[in-house]
Amino acid sequence: MKSYPKNIAVIGGGSWGTAITKMLIEHKQQPNSTIENLDWWVRSEETASYIKTYKHNPKYISSVEINSDIVNVSSNIKDVIAKAEILVFAVPSAFLKEALNEISIEDFKGKYIVSAIKGLLPHSRQIVADFFQTEFQVPHENLMVISGPCHAEEVASEKLSYLTIAGLNKGITTYFASLLACRYIRTIISADITGTEYGAVLKNIYAVASGICHGIGYGDNFQAVLISNAIREMESFLYKIHAHPREINHSAYLGDLLVTSYSQHSRNRTFGNMIGKGYSIKNAQLEMNMIAEGYYATKSMYELNEQKLHIEMPIAKAVYNIIYKNHSAKTEIEELCNKLV
Repeated sequence: MKSYPKNIAVIGGGSWGTAITKMLIEHKQQPNSTIENLDWWVRSEETASYIKTYKHNPKYISSVEINSDIVNVSSNIKDVIAKAEILVFAVPSAFLKEALNEISIEDFKGKYIVSAIKGLLPHSRQIVADFFQTEFQVPHENLMVISGPCHAEEVASEKLSYLTIAGLNKGITTYFASLLACRYIRTIISADITGTEYGAVLKNIYAVASGICHGIGYGDNFQAVLISNAIREMESFLYKIHAHPREINHSAYLGDLLVTSYSQHSRNRTFGNMIGKGYSIKNAQLEMNMIAEGYYATKSMYELNEQKLHIEMPIAKAVYNIIYKNHSAKTEIEELCNKLV
């Protein structure tokens, strides 16, 4: 294999950032590892010090052991970015712009950017790849996207999982995929950056819908119909936004939708379930103490569709009406039932 970048950094100290760091530590521990330096940025110095001392993340999937002899943990984002050649971003989309306040176009020059963020930036309704292109002039061929189905909790317990890595530069995409692959992670290569990113955003909205329906009291039979309609809704959207020759039944699309809609680990399903049971939005968010990307994505995708695409998206619209227009969840889902096939 030709020489590829050997200095890698993960940006984000949440569950997914912790899981990705675990995968990269696995690679760096191998005798033939190509990683020379592995850095991990977390927001607070207190968290960084805790991880260095106690070898695990105090707030997220704390069962994961972090070998601080292998990964350098830091709260100085400018230093971490300066050292890295490949940067993996795993911060909530709503806070990405804020996290990069001190970072300039020059700081990203010549670097490869990998998005593990499954959401839109609320202020601009951009997917992460587009944000890095427009805000930091990162070339499209230097961008990659990680998509599922893959919950951080199952990575922590080393259950076999599959990841799709999308990128236009096949060489660097294949190389980066090899850094994540290990005995419990299989990787797949794709060229559909836009489709996998938007698919990851949409599946969070549909998982909120799934949770709402479960909270109201709908059963498994209805959930199967709901998700069958959701994948068709996703396919229509993805074709309109980017007509790539994708296979919608691929694990990056249907697989990620299924696991996010059904899994006990899904924070978007959990958030929706609480709404269906009658929680207010604020109380659901406070009790979860984690970010449900579907909350932010619902408003951004609704506005994007209304202003530009004009696609029939009854499930996404129902979630928007419940979350942002305070419609009765029970009434809204009853009306949605008449539109499903």
